[in-house]
Amino acid sequence: MRFARSGAPGDETPIVDVDGTTYDLSPLTADIDGDFLEDGPRRVREALAAGSLEPIDVAGSRLGAPITRPSAIYCVGMNYAEHAAESGSAPPENLVLFMKAPNTVVGPNDEVTIPRSSEKTDWEVELAIVIGRRASYLDGPEQSLDHIAGFTVANDLSERAWQLETSGGQWGKGKSAPGFSPLGPWLVTPDEVDHANLRLRSFVNGEPRQDSSTSDLIFDVPYIVWHLSQHLALEPGDVIMTGTPQGVALSGRFPYLKRGDVVELDIEGLGSQRQVFA
Repeated sequence: MRFARSGAPGDETPIVDVDGTTYDLSPLTADIDGDFLEDGPRRVREALAAGSLEPIDVAGSRLGAPITRPSAIYCVGMNYAEHAAESGSAPPENLVLFMKAPNTVVGPNDEVTIPRSSEKTDWEVELAIVIGRRASYLDGPEQSLDHIAGFTVANDLSERAWQLETSGGQWGKGKSAPGFSPLGPWLVTPDEVDHANLRLRSFVNGEPRQDSSTSDLIFDVPYIVWHLSQHLALEPGDVIMTGTPQGVALSGRFPYLKRGDVVELDIEGLGSQRQVFA
């Protein structure tokens, strides 16, 4: 199943796509959030089997982020060896963790404003994990998938000067500007994708930037969820961004984003994003 939220900001309708037909989930839930993800997918399957959900036409409608504001956004840094190298770092021996403000989340195709005084706004295509069941002290990585609601596309936008030059040693200032976490279009359940081998790409003004696979992750999806559960409690609806491959502006090979630039991202099986920068 593929979940999404369609409509104007703050007034989105929860929907599900099954084999090309879209259904309105309003009879089952007011929104796609942590409470829904704990048991909602099961109820949706039962409702579909019973024929109790109505098809809905969302063609031409805006898609919001596929989950309403999460309680936390956790991010794994330098999780592709070649990206670590272009950042001037060796591949990490231990998982690098930082956080983004939850109010950075916007829809996959929403306009994004470059922050005032920013000269180094950068793109980062990433596979994002959405948690479906509370995960705390899991016994091993083999338990992780049981706690995952699904996967989505994320753009971990970054202001590099604020992240690295005036950060004071932490990355949060460079990661948490308004609009810096476009998510979606779909939240795809784990049974529909091979999370270990997904092609992910980014383009700026139609020119290719990143092209890699989640098979190149240093720390893979099961390890990430298990490892984080040893240090914190992951709650339903939490988002984990798993890292970005090489090909960002930080490498020095490409210019940073400016007004009017168009960034497009896609991940195999999860859909595409398109943001115009203002």
